[in-house]
Amino acid sequence: MNAFVLRHLKTLKMLGVLLRIGCFSVVSWCGPASPFLIVWCLNTVDAIRLTWCSRLKRDTAYTLPNGFWILVGLAGVLRAQHWLL
Repeated sequence: MNAFVLRHLKTLKMLGVLLRIGCFSVVSWCGPASPFLIVWCLNTVDAIRLTWCSRLKRDTAYTLPNGFWILVGLAGVLRAQHWLL
């Protein structure tokens, strides 16, 4: 699997960045009517993908903040499900 990610690294990173832009655009445009659970799930998957890519490249400067976004995404999913206040 790592070989596939390394072979398609640029494409996967671009998809991750575009997905993150799209998620935040939906929240910005829709406001309180946003599908928050979907947005947080997509944002978390995106953070996992970008963390994986930066980890394979041994790029700590991007691994750390994207790893943080995984935690933020999980908290967002839990809040969207009303499992966390």
